[in-house]
Amino acid sequence: MTKTYLREITYNVIGAAIEIHKALGPGLLESVYHECMKHELTLRNINFMTEVSMPVCYKEIEIATYLRSDLFIEGCLAVEIKASKTIEPIFEAQILTYMKLLEAPQGLIINFNCVNIFNDGQKTFVNDFYRNLTD
Repeated sequence: MTKTYLREITYNVIGAAIEIHKALGPGLLESVYHECMKHELTLRNINFMTEVSMPVCYKEIEIATYLRSDLFIEGCLAVEIKASKTIEPIFEAQILTYMKLLEAPQGLIINFNCVNIFNDGQKTFVNDFYRNLTD
């Protein structure tokens, strides 16, 4: 895993989102965009897992709840799909938590309720796992 590889994956995932947004536009439910993303990623031969369950552990016990990441791509990119007026701070906290639990070096929020995915519909996050990658 390198930073270059991760940038390429991220670029392709954003490209998939742009393709969907061009075809459908804003205004649909997150679940619709999620299904479309799964289809588009499959068409692009991008490996992913969907609704990945992550246990929450606290002081050596597993809490009886599970968090679910919308997409976990190529074992390194956590993706959350939104259809919201704005990318809220709680969404940012959510993706950062998923990245930590999945040990993913990069995370991406894609908000389909926007005019332009590239300019205002996506936000990328990195963490300590990213800093440990080579170029």
